[in-house]
Amino acid sequence: MAQLTFLGATGEVTGSRYLIETETTRLLLECGLQQGGRQAGEANQASLKALADSVDAVVLSHGHLDHAGLLPKLVRDGYRGPIYCTTGTRDLLHIMLRDSAHVMSKDVEWENKWRQRAGKDLIEPLYNMDDVEAALDQCCAVDYGHLQAVGKDIQLKFHDAGHILGSAIVEMVLQDGGRSRHLVFSGDLGNPDSVLMNTPARLTHADLVMLESTYGNRDHRPLEETIEELAGILKEAHEAGGNVLIPAFAVGRTQEVLYHLGRLHHQGRLPQQKVFLDSPMGIQVTELYARRRKLLNGADMDELDRASGGDLQRYLPQLQFTRRVEESMAINQITGGAIIIAGAGMCNGGRITHHFKYNLWRRQTHLVIVGFQARGTLGRQLVDGAKRIKVLGNELAVAAKVHTLGGLSAHAGQSALLDWAGAFKNQPVFHMVHGEPEAREALAEALRTRAKRDARVPELGQTVEI
Repeated sequence: MAQLTFLGATGEVTGSRYLIETETTRLLLECGLQQGGRQAGEANQASLKALADSVDAVVLSHGHLDHAGLLPKLVRDGYRGPIYCTTGTRDLLHIMLRDSAHVMSKDVEWENKWRQRAGKDLIEPLYNMDDVEAALDQCCAVDYGHLQAVGKDIQLKFHDAGHILGSAIVEMVLQDGGRSRHLVFSGDLGNPDSVLMNTPARLTHADLVMLESTYGNRDHRPLEETIEELAGILKEAHEAGGNVLIPAFAVGRTQEVLYHLGRLHHQGRLPQQKVFLDSPMGIQVTELYARRRKLLNGADMDELDRASGGDLQRYLPQLQFTRRVEESMAINQITGGAIIIAGAGMCNGGRITHHFKYNLWRRQTHLVIVGFQARGTLGRQLVDGAKRIKVLGNELAVAAKVHTLGGLSAHAGQSALLDWAGAFKNQPVFHMVHGEPEAREALAEALRTRAKRDARVPELGQTVEI
């Protein structure tokens, strides 16, 4: 009997990991980092050797670190099999996993300086660059719509999820004791209103559906209203003489924000004369999006071309890429009139924390949150109204005005999730994953009452039959 075990992202939005077992094949679906606080860090340290020694294949829905960030650790712990993903995801992993290893190395180097002075044991990063390169070598790219055999009894197919470059809905057909069973994993479903991405593919048949529920308890504000609010924030910040800080995920959100800023510029509604993309990884991903434009939404690409004549610099002339640390540090001399886009998206590290140090205590500063902030992250503290936070080891007053733009989410809201689930013509069992408890429960209840679906809320470690 084919089985599914929930090993992560069950009652939370990070740490995606699921085990699928048939008579002859053990498959690991996702291998993501947990994000948000000390407890997540401890969970990431746990050995993956048992999985590494026993699974025959790994399948990824997309390249975000909460879905793929522990792949190098799995390889470090002994995994030598194939890692199936889309072409776009493979390209992103070359950027994201290398950046992750670099950041870990620097963080551990800093931590060990203090441990050595305190006479404590030194620590090691979860993985290093050699582990990343080995994991990348094991990646096998599969195009959307192509049927890929995995082991003797699993057929795999990817469909466009419309979330980020290369993101996929995962469809698997399992041969189980003479019968076929269909399993569908939504991955992270894109927001149909998002620019650059295609509308998520709609599937019509499954026996079991794993459905993400990040925004399972609410809908997003309409996009046009959100852009109007953003324009108003930029105008207010300009008149106040302050900077605008935008913590943004390097993949997806950064490119979407740049697209909207470009549109505002061509409408004569962008008063700021300097826009900094202060994220080496965000810069690399933006350049990758430009190279992989055929995977993006054709209508949005046509609009960009009409505005820029094919020259990205003409689309947003104020944009400056800051790759080097010295360039990033120089931004801190600017006290007003700039938009600073930097990582990390949940404010739990990266260059945005340095800009917090120089800007958050200023009343003229405007902080614009454009992505989901998981529990335990610094970004969540700010969204929840914290008046004082700890940044780079020091306590910092929050005098800046904090705005949350939910309409820019790259995730489907509740109505879009229900609409996507409604496309299935048979009656699959739905299992809510990738959501905090309130969101999972709300989406399951909506599926039961409004869509008349069998919707369940699995527990971490639970095993179910497919």
